[in-house]
Amino acid sequence: MVDSVATPEPQLLKPGIKAPVAETLLTPRFYTTDFDAVARLDISANEAEIKAVIDELRADYNRHHFVRDDEFKQSWDHITGEKRRAFIDFLERSCTSEFSGFLLFKELSRRLKKNNPLLSQAFEYLARDEARHAGFLNKSMADLNLSLDLNFLTKNRTYTFFPPEWIIYTVYLSEKIGYWRYILVHQHMQEHPEYQFYPLFRKFESWCQDENRHGDFFKALLRSQTKLWKSWTAKLWVRFFLLTVFATHTMTVFERASFYETIGIHPRKYNNRVIQETNNTSARAFPLILNTNHPLFFWRLEQCSENNLKIAAIKNSNQPGIVKFFQQIPPVVAILWHMLQLYLIKPIETEATRGTVL
Repeated sequence: MVDSVATPEPQLLKPGIKAPVAETLLTPRFYTTDFDAVARLDISANEAEIKAVIDELRADYNRHHFVRDDEFKQSWDHITGEKRRAFIDFLERSCTSEFSGFLLFKELSRRLKKNNPLLSQAFEYLARDEARHAGFLNKSMADLNLSLDLNFLTKNRTYTFFPPEWIIYTVYLSEKIGYWRYILVHQHMQEHPEYQFYPLFRKFESWCQDENRHGDFFKALLRSQTKLWKSWTAKLWVRFFLLTVFATHTMTVFERASFYETIGIHPRKYNNRVIQETNNTSARAFPLILNTNHPLFFWRLEQCSENNLKIAAIKNSNQPGIVKFFQQIPPVVAILWHMLQLYLIKPIETEATRGTVL
């Protein structure tokens, strides 16, 4: 059993419409970027690979996959208690993440249409997939008598500016880690069908292939920009983004451990496997990857998670605001210390073995 935060009761904007979760470092974020800079990207160094991935996206292999068949058409009132709350939380965070991607990709497609039609087309296909995913997840929430007002989210969510280079790094990693999250849940459900309490899980095998293709596009885009993988500064940024994505994933999984436990997945084993597989996959795109086999690697990630849970407990306490502020300082400092120590672990260079990476 892994310690986690109890899932709160859903709060409502109005009957049937769930209020969005409070924005934190762990909730899915909405992004904007320098669209003109993206339009100016010279992709000629890897244009053939980019076109090949766009052809895959154009084929739209999952156009008939997201169908709410008869299995969905029943009452789901038997899903109750913590299981129901944890599942709603999972659906909301997943829907918000997919919808965030849709908004970013749709705007990129619109802004790039005139000056970079090839990339505009790619982002149009990516937006199509993300919208499909978000809509399907929101309909699943509706089966539990709740849904998100996506128009409200569009207008009221805080948008974080990332330069194009950061967008490429982070979206590549989010798509690849999303692939491993979905495929490992699918494999688990294949082995243990008794935990498959809702038909959404049956969609994960083909669903995760969308995530994989999206990641392949951003990998091709990244490799077209020499400065994103060949310079010494690129190596520093790659280490930073790998580490922050893995730390965020660890804290999120442990914070919501009850969801994974309801579907028979051990949170620690699942988290470690997702990170290891994503790290190995990243060798195809990045000049280096993290040394996840270091004896202190996962221990330090879990220390970050434990201190994050302490912060959550402090925030949920009845202490005065000024007391909460000072109580949070030690766990925040501890997280920063462990992150620094993780960053300083010698990474594994991948460029020399580029041709042999599977």
